[in-house]
Amino acid sequence: MKATSKIYVAGHHGMVGSAIVRKLEAAGFSNIVTRRSSQLDLREQEAVRAFFREEKPDFVFLAAAKVGGIVANNTYRAEFLYDNLMMEANVIHAAYETGVEKLMFLGSSCIYPKFAPQPLKEEYLLTGELEPTNEPYAIAKIAGIKLCEAYRDQYGCNFISVMPTNLYGFNDNYHPQNSHVLPALIRKFHEAKESGEKTVTVWGTGSPRREFLFADDLAEACLFLMDNYSGRELINIGTGEDITIRELALQVKKVVGFNGELVFDTSKPDGTPRKLMDVSKLHSLEWHHKTSLQDGIALAYADFIEKHVAV
Repeated sequence: MKATSKIYVAGHHGMVGSAIVRKLEAAGFSNIVTRRSSQLDLREQEAVRAFFREEKPDFVFLAAAKVGGIVANNTYRAEFLYDNLMMEANVIHAAYETGVEKLMFLGSSCIYPKFAPQPLKEEYLLTGELEPTNEPYAIAKIAGIKLCEAYRDQYGCNFISVMPTNLYGFNDNYHPQNSHVLPALIRKFHEAKESGEKTVTVWGTGSPRREFLFADDLAEACLFLMDNYSGRELINIGTGEDITIRELALQVKKVVGFNGELVFDTSKPDGTPRKLMDVSKLHSLEWHHKTSLQDGIALAYADFIEKHVAV
């Protein structure tokens, strides 16, 4: 990418998209195109095609998606499949039609089979059954990967796919039902501290292991890969390190300053037992994450206080 390249960041208002925009601006890119969903509904094909014909971006970061945690994924199964399929299909096809130089599609670690060997290698895709609670979202993301491969194979498009691990950071979603585990814990512990509660209940047994990457580190990896990777195969983005949900809860508890006890509701689902990404492919390109989990949680909590408590 050149400093003058026109770069479209789809989903710029979300946690990942906003991080990508921050990194682009910090790196000196000034010709950045964005649209709020109220201005451009990516589910509407003609609207997307008209936008691409008018703007003609050189590079595209496809970070727009309908996302959520276990409850949201399992409750809004139709929307998670339909909305994500439509958004990615419309953007990828319009990018092909208008001759976009390079497109990056951002997927999710949930594309991998529920009981795939750990850590998760890129080649494990489609080797087993998916986690049932987020199957619709995973199928949509797998379709996006295959779309990028198909347009590359048939038309020679330089479309690449990256698979981030579990993310957190600035502009995260702290909705009490629809958020992911880390922001949900931040909110739970903060509200418990403020109200003087003695306990905080965490879903499941606390034994599942998860990997967490600060969203600004992901954004840095995305810029790096846009310039340094053009392979057909998807590439994982993560830390290569995981932690149990119990250990995570204790870290959040410490950062927030909650002095009560943890209670685990074992009647609630655990989800996939373990999700650790194999990032040897990424590391071989000489990129490594920078933000430790403890530092990242502190940054995320400060952002939560500023945006959700201080307002």
